[in-house]
Amino acid sequence: MAGPAVKLTAEELPGPESAAGRPLLIAHGLFGSGRNWSTLARKFAAERPVSTIDMRNHGASPWADVMGYEEMGADLLASAKDRHAEPVAVLGHSMGGKAAMAAALTKPEAVAALIVADIAPVPYQHSHASFVDAMRSVDLNAISRRSQADPMLAEAIPEAPLRAFILQNLVIEDGRASWRLNLDVLASEMTKLLDWPAELSTRRYDGPTLFLHGGASDYVSEAAHSSIRATFPNAEIQSLPGAGHWLHAEQPAAFSEAVAQWLRRMD
Repeated sequence: MAGPAVKLTAEELPGPESAAGRPLLIAHGLFGSGRNWSTLARKFAAERPVSTIDMRNHGASPWADVMGYEEMGADLLASAKDRHAEPVAVLGHSMGGKAAMAAALTKPEAVAALIVADIAPVPYQHSHASFVDAMRSVDLNAISRRSQADPMLAEAIPEAPLRAFILQNLVIEDGRASWRLNLDVLASEMTKLLDWPAELSTRRYDGPTLFLHGGASDYVSEAAHSSIRATFPNAEIQSLPGAGHWLHAEQPAAFSEAVAQWLRRMD
């Protein structure tokens, strides 16, 4: 049983004044925030209202002691209810995709359509604990500019684009640096974030579902397709050739067009 929902922060885009499509909630992945989706959200908002969510323990949303998918799914359902008077479409990437699946499986009548980006309803073996450790190791008292933290992360995170993504969570206010991530809870709950609740695997969501994954990513393997179809029997599984796990950032035009076309069919 999920605990109480957290009241999530979101950026609201109202959509067109007339002929608006179904409202869309966007849930980011681990270490992300709603701001990562601003450009794509503006494209989607040409046809529908869009809310880009900061998940619990991320961005400007409140912190909480747990990071289970049932709890995060409840957060999304509460956010949808607060913001829209009708069932919504939910788009989630990676961690946000699992939270979106949990929302649809928990309360199917509240989710009219589901888009899951490069994740499946299965446990994973990789861990991002080393990234959390790297962020915790940064001496925040020695930083007055974000760029000063970059070399402090370089040994643990050699990929410059990944460091740049993570550093978006470092804020400098009144000369003081802080992370907009609850690093202690992300560390203690990492096992849950990698897992998939067994209880949710016994449920089904019969609504329209799109699993859109990167062709060069290993997050949605052929072996995972059986789990997808068992839990989401009306799922369509599509691939973006050449894209990796961050498919929406690597191929934003192809990603946004695939999602927009699919949503138009579901409106």
